[in-house]
Amino acid sequence: MGKRILLIQGHPDPDPKRFAQGLAQAYADGARDAGHELRWCRLAELEFPLLRSQSEWEQGELPPGLRQSQQDIAWAEHIVIFFPLWLGDMPALLKGFLEQVARPGFAFKRKEGSTAFTEKALGGRSARVVVTMGMPAIVYRWYFRAHSVKSLERNILGFVGIAPVRETLIGMVGTLDAEGAQKWLRRLGKLGREAG
Repeated sequence: MGKRILLIQGHPDPDPKRFAQGLAQAYADGARDAGHELRWCRLAELEFPLLRSQSEWEQGELPPGLRQSQQDIAWAEHIVIFFPLWLGDMPALLKGFLEQVARPGFAFKRKEGSTAFTEKALGGRSARVVVTMGMPAIVYRWYFRAHSVKSLERNILGFVGIAPVRETLIGMVGTLDAEGAQKWLRRLGKLGREAG
């Protein structure tokens, strides 16, 4: 039986020639071939403001353009997030998106009698984070300790109950030859088939 998979394309550039776009499509093709259900969330196509205060985050209305995204997150059993490493972190568009959708009442809740948000509301979901970068992935993983990916896994996805979270780090994307690119596309297709 197939899984319900949400693909979040976090690359701000919708150009289909971007390698991150091809990776996401390879994953999607593999997942469809294996009978999984898919939904897409392409951040480059969404319009939403950035949050500017705690009260806006806690009590403000979710922008109408993100209601479907929240519904898709609630629907999903497995979430795959694709993004390029920009200045050592995820692009601001993806961070702004996550801040908007991971609101109190949806992503986590208060336990009865508590003033703190302590109940993780998105448990029962797994995730994979696919990150492209210009540096060698081994340098990012070992020298920089994959700090921004670890922060995403621990402080956002883990905080709302999404686990396990696995990662695929793809380095030197600007210098990949055709054979190297095809190898990664095949690997992402396999992950899609496995819903991994």
